[in-house]
Amino acid sequence: DAYETAECWQAALERRNAPTTMVLTRQNLAVQRHDVSKENLSAKGAYELSGTGKTDVTFFASGSEVEIAMAAKALVEAAGKTARVVSVPCFELFEEQSQSYKRSVLGSSKVNVGIEAAIRQGWDRFIGREGIFIGMTGFGASAPAKKLYEHFGITAEHAAKAALAAL
Repeated sequence: DAYETAECWQAALERRNAPTTMVLTRQNLAVQRHDVSKENLSAKGAYELSGTGKTDVTFFASGSEVEIAMAAKALVEAAGKTARVVSVPCFELFEEQSQSYKRSVLGSSKVNVGIEAAIRQGWDRFIGREGIFIGMTGFGASAPAKKLYEHFGITAEHAAKAALAAL
């Protein structure tokens, strides 16, 4: 969303020891963070966006899929379970954080779900090998985003259903 884009831009401008790429969507995204932090949360690579403490389910997502994770969280909570969402703007920046910070972000939920409109590669550091991945299994599909997301099951309903089934 707009806050993360601004924070990532700031992090890119301040990064002097590695290249930076920003990948943005053409989709219209709702703002997910409604409280402004003085700290650049995106510069940490991943941060807890919604929900706190020990929960039944943690959804990890990046970019436009954060919106899907937030909707999945609401569905899981409507089913009487607890959930949180972690936004993951940058794997590499997350790896540079302290072990205690990484542990706090990863948490200890019973079920971890990664949501990404790409392949699973890299997401196991967040969801674990036993975690649930909601995303694509290959490349080459071309269609409007809404149709592709439905085709590959990259939806809040699918993510929530998979998380609840795993509980």
